[in-house]
Amino acid sequence: MITLLLGVVSVGIWLYLLLARGQFWDVQVPPHLPPATELLHVVAIVPARDEAPSIGAMVSGLLSQDFAGRLDLIVVDDHSTDGTAGIARAAAEALCAADRLTILSAPPLPSGWTGKLWAVSAGIAHAETMGADFYLLTDADIVHSPGNLTQLVARAAAEQRDLVSQMVLLRAETAPERALIPAFVFFFFMLYPPSWAADPQQRLAAAAGGCVLIRPEILRRIGGIAAIRHRLIDDCALADAVKQAGGRIRLDVTRDALSIRHYDHASEIWQMIARTAFTQLRYSGVLLVGTLLGLGVTYLAPPLLLLFGHGSARLLGAAAWAMMAAAFWPTVHFYRQNPMRAFTLPLIACFYAAATLGSAVNYWRGRGGQWKGRVQAV
Repeated sequence: MITLLLGVVSVGIWLYLLLARGQFWDVQVPPHLPPATELLHVVAIVPARDEAPSIGAMVSGLLSQDFAGRLDLIVVDDHSTDGTAGIARAAAEALCAADRLTILSAPPLPSGWTGKLWAVSAGIAHAETMGADFYLLTDADIVHSPGNLTQLVARAAAEQRDLVSQMVLLRAETAPERALIPAFVFFFFMLYPPSWAADPQQRLAAAAGGCVLIRPEILRRIGGIAAIRHRLIDDCALADAVKQAGGRIRLDVTRDALSIRHYDHASEIWQMIARTAFTQLRYSGVLLVGTLLGLGVTYLAPPLLLLFGHGSARLLGAAAWAMMAAAFWPTVHFYRQNPMRAFTLPLIACFYAAATLGSAVNYWRGRGGQWKGRVQAV
């Protein structure tokens, strides 16, 4: 009786996710738009802390944009020790574009701020003097294809959006990346369905921090970056503040912006998940237990019922696993992987569940939100 009930609940969960969760699983790049007719000014702001391996490619990609308006770039060097600023400057000089690059040194980090947001805030304070129509908030490990800024601005202009964000194409080249990274996108969109984020009638808001185009006036309206200064999941916090203030937002996937951050070992992906997973649960032990139980029923129960159940329970397990694979397949396809990988989601979910538990343990041990040598959640 218990296994039958478990099968019914698992099937019910997957029916809801497939049919009533904003089609989060339908991962598609939106069609390109014609460029905005007005010549606009964009200032890109990039916080950078020990980003020597990637900063040169990022600067080259941005300063090579095929953009009819003007693009200026501010790199905020957040106390790097690896020559990040010099590499950024050399990349701009190689393109004869040094006049469009400003390198700032981040002031000492005050209490109550995360390091990234403090650096972004310093960049925005400088950008306020430049009269931009949009700010592009992007990361030091993101490489933008030549037409990406044009499309971001075109989307914001055509749809009158105050914030347009892209889930950039994450690297999936090493074995750990191929096994674990597509599921990161899948789980993110399950939590934050893009269609709901774009709908003014829905309370939910979301953005992906690697690429956010935002209008300066909406940023001022919400009180600037200071309004979210302590938030680890800063991208969604920013989108929520914008939407609460009456702004219109949009989140898409793209192939025109690529993260070049390497994850050569599964432990590195574990650390990336553990950095904010317990934050997502509001540091609640009760929510942690509920989440782990929910993950077990949603992802682990279906294959276990299929393999070890009997009669109707086995059939329900098979049905739930098939629906799970069907939901995951568009993301697997987007990352151009073997379709059979869609059936590995139960194992991947176990890894993410363990990393979530590890995130809680880190927090309880006073090491929450660790990033680039900083503990940001205590």
